[in-house]
Amino acid sequence: MKRDDDLGDDVDALFRLPLAEFTGARNTLAAQLKKSGHGDEAVLVKALAKPSVSAWAVNQLYWNHRAAFDRLIASGERFHKAQGSRAAGKVADMRTALDARREALTQLADLASSLLRDGGSNPSLDTIRRVTTTLEAMSVYASRSDAPRPGRLTHDVDPPGFESLASFIPSAGKAAGEPARLTLSQKSTKTGRKVGRDDDARQLEEMRKTKIAAARVSLQDAKRSLTEARASAQSLEAVQKKAAAEAKEAEKQRREAEKNLEKAKAAAEDAVRRARSVAAEVQEAARAVKDAERTVEKASKELEALFRESSGR
Repeated sequence: MKRDDDLGDDVDALFRLPLAEFTGARNTLAAQLKKSGHGDEAVLVKALAKPSVSAWAVNQLYWNHRAAFDRLIASGERFHKAQGSRAAGKVADMRTALDARREALTQLADLASSLLRDGGSNPSLDTIRRVTTTLEAMSVYASRSDAPRPGRLTHDVDPPGFESLASFIPSAGKAAGEPARLTLSQKSTKTGRKVGRDDDARQLEEMRKTKIAAARVSLQDAKRSLTEARASAQSLEAVQKKAAAEAKEAEKQRREAEKNLEKAKAAAEDAVRRARSVAAEVQEAARAVKDAERTVEKASKELEALFRESSGR
């Protein structure tokens, strides 16, 4: 009987293959499982979807560049820890974690481009954008129980929305649920209830400030990403203009070459005609030479005959 960990290794091996080999290897594995009496496992394997190009690239980063991948996950965990901390320097810690995540994303994006090129795929801007979005989502999901399983992705992963930031703050769910029942305008004669309301108000205010700080850091991160994207777009526009100019120059040279070729063809045809004409003239001259030779020979014979006649007398 095939053990679960053995099947897990086989499935991991599928997701480590070049993308073009995935479907064939998956079907072969499913057929082997079915033949060996593991029908349920065969059905599960057969149902595995072929990864998208961007998901495949993220899987390869996990399998082949684990250190860089783990640095990204660690930066996400540090951000979550700083986000839930009550220390005075938590905003600075969040900023440091975001900077580390940005550096890890940049490195992984470069590695993904190389993996895609080596795998025969085009590392287009859209593909790399989807790769980085999935990587960012993996870093956010790192500390959650519903995190996608790294190395076995079949599609892109989107990060959780901003509203889910409260889930990373200790006791946030309870604090968010209490204000509907507790308002500061209520009066109570019991000290315990007043203290409870004060604690709730402080907790709500702290959570609000934490959210504002996180939003500011995210905004700054987005602004930096926007600046980088604009710089990249400007660079690509410059490359495009240069390529268009080179294409225009190449077209001009092609047209000039075609004109020169036409001229060369005309000159060659004229030379052929001249050569044929000269050949005809040579043949005519050769005939004239032969005629002259025959005439000379005839005249020589006549002269010789005259000499003989003169001698006989």
